[in-house]
Amino acid sequence: MTTREVEHDITIGAPAAAVYQLLADVTNWPQIFPPTIHVDRIEAQGDTERIRIWATANGAPKDWTSQRTLDPKALTITFRQEIPAPPVKHMGGTWIIEPLGAQEAKVRLLHDYSALGDDPHDLLWIERAVDKNSTAELAALKENVERAHAAASEELTFSFTDTVHIAGSAKDAFDFVNEAHLWDQRLPHVATVRLTEDTPGLQELEMDTRAKDGSTHTTKSYRVVFPHHKIAYKQVTLPALMTLHTGEWIFTDTGEGTTASSQHTVTLNTDNIARILGPDATVADARAYVHTALSTNSSATLAHAKAHAEQKRA
Repeated sequence: MTTREVEHDITIGAPAAAVYQLLADVTNWPQIFPPTIHVDRIEAQGDTERIRIWATANGAPKDWTSQRTLDPKALTITFRQEIPAPPVKHMGGTWIIEPLGAQEAKVRLLHDYSALGDDPHDLLWIERAVDKNSTAELAALKENVERAHAAASEELTFSFTDTVHIAGSAKDAFDFVNEAHLWDQRLPHVATVRLTEDTPGLQELEMDTRAKDGSTHTTKSYRVVFPHHKIAYKQVTLPALMTLHTGEWIFTDTGEGTTASSQHTVTLNTDNIARILGPDATVADARAYVHTALSTNSSATLAHAKAHAEQKRA
């Protein structure tokens, strides 16, 4: 069996402890790392935890379960995939954070891996995926940590939630959002939609959405489905004013009906504010514009899900 070992590294202008903390909390990874779609912490005991990750590799969505061991004193995090996604036979490695001074750190990302059947083509595929993802993750880690320590006065990343109460079942409301292939028939703001689900519970959703001015824009998302209570998603093709958009649809049975929520986390693309909103537009203007646009669409979807679920119960 051929085992490959590779290393990637980057220097970050922030304290080593701050870098470690960001890496240690996997729940933030979809907001930090471009390839990561969603992460669930399955269990944690002491310095060991099991996590499930959904992420893209060479543009294809994959999921796997890993075990991690965290060492905050040594500033290291080791990981080993328990159930790798084919064509990977085994995959593991270590995050190593090395202080270079009070306000600088070097991050080394080590991987070791092999391919099922020792296939050379699969080894090359894995090599390219590891190199692409590691390079993207380290660059994103640097950007996010340095931005957090730049003490910027204007917040570029923000979150919000829209909620409705439904006199119907959580399953029926969930089904409406899960059945996104029908949205162009059910939702006025959706012009066209394309939904694929080659792996059960892992969806690729691309759609053209109508804006208030009648124009349409195309977005592409990956969605992770947890029947019948949650759908987590990450947009990978974004409108011009955003560099990040993740979210969750959450459905909770209250005993008297259902609470359905749509949660969004957004990072603004400041490079496009003037072009889209005019030369005098501010970050606050962009926040308000994006918040309104997303909230309008998600509230409309929730309203239609509410009507669908309540009609089912009637």
